[in-house]
Amino acid sequence: MRADYYALSPEFAKRYMDFSLSLKKGEAIGETIRNLVTIRASQLNGCAFCVDMHIKEAKLAGERELRLHHVAIWRESPLFDARERAALAWTEALTKLGEHGVSDAAYDAARAAFSEKELSDLTFSVVAINGWNRLSIAFRPVPGSMDAAWGLDKAGLS
Repeated sequence: MRADYYALSPEFAKRYMDFSLSLKKGEAIGETIRNLVTIRASQLNGCAFCVDMHIKEAKLAGERELRLHHVAIWRESPLFDARERAALAWTEALTKLGEHGVSDAAYDAARAAFSEKELSDLTFSVVAINGWNRLSIAFRPVPGSMDAAWGLDKAGLS
């Protein structure tokens, strides 16, 4: 790891962690979609630490291993339902922002699958994981280095 941002900026790290944990408690989209979103955004951003962590979290939450392998190919895979596909498409639209932002077509497609409240919660989840990805990419924590502390070693994916 380049630097321990938790130790160097504890007030910011704690507030960001509180924000992220509050999303898990109050969101309308559910754990399965949230797990898919965190994995996909982390893949797109090239965040090894976060891909590793979120795959283990999803497995502990009961996600099937084949679906975890298929997140990267979700468009071609028959393993995801319409809401999950909409969430993954919205995640990609927000994570890979184009020159003109998010298109009306992308918004309309997401809105067709989610209520306004659900889409708002989903968007905050995408915002949160993109921030964590950037922190991890900047400071390079070692994938798996926090498994024991966070209980991720129980996923059996070492």
